[in-house]
Formats: sequence, C-alpha cells, structure tokens
Amino acid sequence: MGQFELCLIAKAFAFLLLVPGILGWGKEGHYLICKIAEGYFTEDTLSMVKELLPASAEGDLAAVCSWPDEIRWKAHYRWSSALHYVDTPDFFCNYNYSRDCHDTHGHKGRCVTAAIYNYTRQLESAYKEMTSEIRYNLTEALMFLSHFIGDVHQPLHVGFVGDLGGNSITVRWYRRKTNLHHVWDNMIIESALKTFYHSNLTLMIQAIQTNISGEWYNDVSAWRNCALNHTACPNPYASESIRLACKYAYRNATPGSTLEDSYFLSRLPIVEKRLAQSGIRLASTLNRIFASEVKVAEI
Repeated sequence: MGQFELCLIAKAFAFLLLVPGILGWGKEGHYLICKIAEGYFTEDTLSMVKELLPASAEGDLAAVCSWPDEIRWKAHYRWSSALHYVDTPDFFCNYNYSRDCHDTHGHKGRCVTAAIYNYTRQLESAYKEMTSEIRYNLTEALMFLSHFIGDVHQPLHVGFVGDLGGNSITVRWYRRKTNLHHVWDNMIIESALKTFYHSNLTLMIQAIQTNISGEWYNDVSAWRNCALNHTACPNPYASESIRLACKYAYRNATPGSTLEDSYFLSRLPIVEKRLAQSGIRLASTLNRIFASEVKVAEI
C-alpha cells in the first residue's frame, strides 16, 4: 500500500472520529445494556444466545452489542443506518408508528421500532431450524435486535426530524464543542464514568444493578411487560423516549449553549434509568422469544 493510500485512510479515520452522534449509546452504553440483560436471561435464553453468538464473542452478548454501529457505514450494510432511530415532527412530544416510522425518503417501516419487530419475528420463526444459512441470519438478527432495543431507549434516538435528533444542535459540553445528540449518546456516560466510577465501567454496571434490585425494584415488573401478551413492544419505549427528549434532552440546550454541572447532574439519573430499562427489556424480549411456546410479535 502506497503513502497516498495510507494518507487517505488516515484522513477517513480521523473524519469518523470527529463525526458525533453516529454510535447510538456508544460502546460503553451498549455494552452496559447487554451486560445487565445477561443477568436476567432464562436458562433457555442463555443457551440459545450462546449458540447464536459469533465465535469472536466468546459467549458474551455484551461483546458484540455495538456491532451494528461498527458495520453501518460499510457498503453491504448501509441499508441498516435508518434503523437506529425514529424521528417525530418538530415539537411533537409524542410518537406515532404510522406517522413517524419511515426513512428520510419516506419509505414506510424503516425505523428502529419496525426493526425491533422484524428481528423479533426472524428469531421467533426460524431459531429452531438451524441450517447454516439460517444460523448466520439468526446471528445477525440477535445482534441487531439487542442493539436496537438499546437505541430506542436513548431519548434523542426518538428526537425531532428538523434537528436530526439533536445532531444539528451544536453545544459545548463543558469546554468541548459537540452536538446535543452526542452528549446523550456518549458524553453523559463518559463524564459519569470519570466523575463517579473511577473510569471503571464495571463499577457503573454494578451501581445500576444495585438500583434495579433496590430503588427501582417495584418498577421492574412493569418494565418487563408487553401489552396484549406480545413478544416485542418497542412503541411504548419510543413514546417514553420522545417525552424524555422534550422534558430533559432539549430543555436548556439551545444552539450555542454550554452544558455543565447543572445539566449533567440532572440528566444523569435519566440516562442511567434508561440504560437499566433497556437491559431489563432486552432480557425479557429474548426470554419471550426463546420460551417453549413461541408467540408472534405484533405492531
């Protein structure tokens, strides 16, 4: 490889590092969600997940929960980019599947909630037929589903279409220039890790697990439930996210503003609770999928 090609690769990599808001919750967030979920798997779910995971995961779902972000810009997977989010009309603090679930070209069913339904159906309908071709598809379905359940809980993955879920709102996070979407994807978690958890993700996971079994214990059963006995129910999760986006993410975060301690400390509990809900709901969805009696996911 020549010097010119190496220079181009270096520039492209540097560009990707500078582009904010493209990695969902970020690697730390998605790892945390899947690690929490693993603690609530039934024996059947744990067995099937390990069976479906790629060898590189070494039996750990959390190790591949960021995979959909890592491949979304590759030519073969560009179709998946629209599946990480769903936008509502500007200043509409409510979510409606038939109105909102489409991509930027208006193609219906191209959004994160539809993707969750789709991959739930794939896993339900095919996981017992373990031919090599189906096995490959189910491995991807598992990784996409695990990631997208996390994404739909990030409030600005259900943000306003006019600002691209906060991506076009330039702010400062303390001294660092960024955008509002990236604040919620990464920077609140990164600041929490440095401020409260000695930059140790395991300590943050343990703190959230403690809240699940303590402060939030009485809410967990409601988090698990799906109305009408459905297997997957992402629409209520999206509705929660847009309400939280309006109440917390967008509030006091106008273009050019500097977000510091008051914003960070008041929003961190929202972020940690959404991470907890994601983990519980991912586990519950997979437990229903891999239960002995398979139900059908419905919109």
